[in-house]
Amino acid sequence: MYADYNATTPLRPDARTAILEVLNGPGNPSSVHMAGRRARSSIEKARGQLSELIGCSRNSIIFTSGGTESDVLALRGSGCENILISSIEHDAVRSAFWGAKQIPVLGNGILNVDVLERLVSGMPRPYLVSVMWANNETGAIQPIKEVREIVTRYGGFVHVDAVQALGKIPLNFMESGVDMISLSAHKIGGPPGVGALVVMDGFKLDSIFSGGGQENGRRSGTENLTGIVGFGAAAEACLKYSYERKQVTRLRDLFESRISDVSSDAQIICKDVERLGNTSAISMPGMAAETQVMAFDIEGIAVSAGAACSSGKVKQSHVLKAMNLKDEIASNTIRISFGWENTEEEVEQVASVWQRLYKRAMK
Repeated sequence: MYADYNATTPLRPDARTAILEVLNGPGNPSSVHMAGRRARSSIEKARGQLSELIGCSRNSIIFTSGGTESDVLALRGSGCENILISSIEHDAVRSAFWGAKQIPVLGNGILNVDVLERLVSGMPRPYLVSVMWANNETGAIQPIKEVREIVTRYGGFVHVDAVQALGKIPLNFMESGVDMISLSAHKIGGPPGVGALVVMDGFKLDSIFSGGGQENGRRSGTENLTGIVGFGAAAEACLKYSYERKQVTRLRDLFESRISDVSSDAQIICKDVERLGNTSAISMPGMAAETQVMAFDIEGIAVSAGAACSSGKVKQSHVLKAMNLKDEIASNTIRISFGWENTEEEVEQVASVWQRLYKRAMK
C-alpha cells in the first residue's frame, strides 16, 4: 500500500481521462491551424481550471516543467540580487540562487518572524524572500500572511513554494498578497513533469532562457500539452473532491493515536503547530529511519525517510537539523503521508507494522 503522498500521488482518473483525450490527435499550441488552435484551447481550459483552484487570474499562470523549474524561475527571474530563504526550504529553492541568506526556524519548525523582520529592515532593495507554504517533511504550515506583511512593510517581494500545500489546504493567491507561488501537478493527482509559477500582475519577471517566447514570453519552449491538460483536470478534481481533506486528516489522526497508544517516547514532529492534515513525521527511539523504511517496504508499505528527491541518499534531514532536534531524533524520523485512496483498514495496517517495529527496537 502507498503512504508516501508527499513524494508523489496516484494519477487521478479525471486527469487520466483528460490526457487520453488530447493524445488522440497532434497539435502544437503555437500553430495557427485547427489542430494547433485545438491544442491552445485545451491549454487555456487547463489554465482556467488551475486559476479556479488557487484564486488567481488566468494570465498570472506560467506553465513550467515542475516545481523545481518554477522555484528557479522565481528566484533567478526576480531580478533581485538580495534573496532570503527559510532554513527549511526544499533543495530546489536552496540551490536556485548562490549566496541566498537563510532565515532560521524555531524549534517547532515555524519560521522565526522576529529574525525575518530584523534581517529585512536593513536589506538593500530590491530583495526577495522565499518561504514555503507547508514543509514537505514535517507538514508544518508557515505564517505566510505575517511574512508578506513584514516583507511588504520593508519594500520587498515574496515568493512562496506552495508545491506541498496545493490541494491539501485552501489557497488563494490574490488574497495572500504574495508576488509569486510555485506549484506542481504530481502532488495533486496530476502527471509528473509539469508545474506552474503564478506571478502577480505587474511583477516584472525575467525569462531565464531564450527561445520561442511561449507563455507570454516568460517561459520559452513548446508547452507540455498532455501534462498541462492533466494538471488542469487534477486541479478541478481537487475542488470537486475537497471533502477528501477532512477524511485524510481523520486517517492521519487515527494513525497517530495508535502510535500514542503503544509509545510515550515516540515523537511526532511539529505535532503542536498547524500542519498538513495528511502528514506524520515520527521519530522511533532505537531504530534508524533507513531501517524503518526498508522494514515497511518488506511489508509492502511505501513510506519515506525524508524528501523524495533525496531519500535515496543516507543523510540527515536539513529540515530537522534546522529545528535543532537531537541527532538521534532526527536520524530516526520517517515521514508517513496519507491520501485520498487510503482506507481506515490500511491505516490500521501501517500502525500495526510501526508497533511491531517499535517493540523490536525496545528489546
